[in-house]
Amino acid sequence: MTYELAGKRVWVAGHRGMVGSAVVRRLAAENCDVITAGRDQVNLKRQAEVEHFVRQSKPDAIVMAAAKVGGILANDTYPAEFLYDNLMIEANIIEAAHQVGVEKFLFLGSSCIYPKFADQPIRESSLLTGELEPTNEWYAIAKIAGIKLAQAYRKQYGDDYISAMPTNLYGPGDNFDLNTSHVMPALIRKAHEAKLQGNNEIVIWGTGKPYREFLHVDDCADALVFLLKNYSEHEHVNVGSGEDITILDLVKLICRVVGFEGEIVHDLSKPDGTPRKLMSADKLRAMGWEPKISLEDGIKSAYEAFLSGEYHERGQATKS
Repeated sequence: MTYELAGKRVWVAGHRGMVGSAVVRRLAAENCDVITAGRDQVNLKRQAEVEHFVRQSKPDAIVMAAAKVGGILANDTYPAEFLYDNLMIEANIIEAAHQVGVEKFLFLGSSCIYPKFADQPIRESSLLTGELEPTNEWYAIAKIAGIKLAQAYRKQYGDDYISAMPTNLYGPGDNFDLNTSHVMPALIRKAHEAKLQGNNEIVIWGTGKPYREFLHVDDCADALVFLLKNYSEHEHVNVGSGEDITILDLVKLICRVVGFEGEIVHDLSKPDGTPRKLMSADKLRAMGWEPKISLEDGIKSAYEAFLSGEYHERGQATKS
């Protein structure tokens, strides 16, 4: 049975983040009423505030994109915050959704939920089959709990709650702070600044041999809306491109888009990290969805957003 979004009230929790804002953009084509709430309206870590907001706004569907996020350093420095904050946010929203009878709920996870040494490409069934990556296990454990909570409400109450696991995302609204950003925005900014400063080289960590998978955030939003409308099962669904690229080839592509023509230098004192991290896209592809934005076009989109100032830095939205 297809879930029709037309005429529905859809709350996008976390609408100011990269994924949430992309979902809001995508829902504009669904003829639905999008509900949003800033931190000044409701503190998602406070159960009473969340329940009051949900009862007042009466959403028919919820996309759960709200989370406390950060890179390796942030996860390692603030483990209690990453675990507590995310547990509270997801538990409060899921319980409030159940209390008011929300028709459809989509929980958004992260690829870090999978074991550090999971077989590649990583299938949905790999969840809880091995040890997590220690550098972000606090965030991963919170996200796994969110998946299981959604499944528990489906099992016990029959609620139509589903979960999606995106791969590495990038695009408009990304975090370009070099101290806290992920690999794609960090490399875009480094190439841009090297170009502006007239540098002859750009330095990257390690050999550049590891493979990583990337998906443009607008493709992710399209997949999430697709799942809202077409999926209603217990198991979570991977949302990825199904393709990966070496870090070195990614740097070359970014340099070409940015217009930096200097040399790529390897800092071999820095680690490579996991050799490969690719999620299986078979389940979502079998349903009939596939991405539309090529990696090069997506990088161009992300770079344009960076140049226009539409990005996050140190967790704050910036507009130059």
